[in-house]
Parts: sequence; C-alpha cells; structure tokens
Amino acid sequence: MEIRGGVELPARREDIELHTSDGLTLVGELSLPVDHEPVATIVALHPLPTSGGFMDSHIIRKAAARLPALADIAVLRFNFRGVSSPRGTSEGSFGGGVDEQYDLAAAMDFVGERGLPHPWLLGWSFGTEVAVKFGLTHPIDGAILLSPPLRRATDAELAAWAASGNRLVAIIPEFDDYLRPAEAAERFAVVPETELVAVEGGKHLWVGENQTRRVLSEIVLRLNPSALPLPETFEG
Repeated sequence: MEIRGGVELPARREDIELHTSDGLTLVGELSLPVDHEPVATIVALHPLPTSGGFMDSHIIRKAAARLPALADIAVLRFNFRGVSSPRGTSEGSFGGGVDEQYDLAAAMDFVGERGLPHPWLLGWSFGTEVAVKFGLTHPIDGAILLSPPLRRATDAELAAWAASGNRLVAIIPEFDDYLRPAEAAERFAVVPETELVAVEGGKHLWVGENQTRRVLSEIVLRLNPSALPLPETFEG
C-alpha cells in the first residue's frame, strides 16, 4: 500500500494515562514496533491548545502512525492539560506554557517507568516552547523543534541549551507565520550547536504529503538514520 495521508501502519498501540505532580490525569497513547523493542523514543508535545492543537495534530499523529513500523521508533503522544481529542480529555485547564511543565514531567516519568530508550522531545509550535523552557530538567538525548515561534521561551532559556550535551534541532519553514530562517539563525545563535534546518517552501502547519515526509525524515535522521530513506509503500 502507498504510505500517505491517514494511513496507519502496524504497531503495538496502548491507551495510557499520565499523572502529574499537581494532581491531574492526562490521556495519551504509546505506539511501539510490533515485534521488537524500539531503538529510540519520541515524546511529542503538540501545538497551541487554544488554537486547536492536540495529540492528533497531523504531524504528531502521522509520526505515531508510521515511525514504529518504518524506523523502530516509539512514539508517546498525549493531550496537554484541558485538551480533548478522540482519545479523551486531559484534566485541568490551559496553563499558558507554564503549568505544562508538569505535563512534560509526567510524560518523562512514564518514559522512565517503561524503560523507553533514547528519548527525544518533539515539539511543534507551542510544544517547542515547553521543550525549550523545561526540557533540560529531564534525561533526554535532545529536542526537535518544528516551527518554533520562540515567543514564550526567553533567550536565557534558549541559551541554557548551549554546551548542555543535549542536541537541539530546529526545523524552520521558509514561509513560517512566526519565525523564518533568517530570524531563526539570529535567535538560535546563542546555541551554536543548534542544527538549523531551513525547509524551502515549508509553512507553519506542514500541510501536504511532501512536507510530512520531509519532517518525518528529519526526525528519523536524528533518531535512527539507518532507517532512511523512508519507504513510500508498505507490504504487510
């Protein structure tokens, strides 16, 4: 079958709950390769809840649908506090990018409890702010930032990633609504180690199969490069 759109490839999928230190229960899903252990783990942080972001925002949903089968990558995705999706509704209310630090901590606790290997944060838009502000307090290999606005995260919080030992990858669309490649180069200069990827023709929402494939390939390049190039068809 051709891999595109909403195709969901085989995986071990489990509905999960995360429990925050401030007493909330969040809903989510863990997707694992079918018949062996993952080589790395994505912890997905979705776009802005007040603008419709949730665990099914399409790049995150497609990562969970494809990457366990195509690249042996585990994908943990969840709804931030107060957010609803077909999976259900997480307790609480929008925390303005501050209280969501407890949601991230609950997800990382789950990663530790399950022994999931080589965790990377995958933030998209609002999710990148949570990753930049609070990611360094957790044992991660790095963070991949899709369309980072850098509105809530301060320069000081960004600069803390310099020489931290954690990889930082910023994937910047040419026609982003908030932060385009030239400005991104200036903002990320405080972290010289940043891998800046400017995507020609890219837009903030990464709409279309070509942009989806590009983003997923950039993720796999960091987590399991031996799985590249990602196939466009799947048998099984």
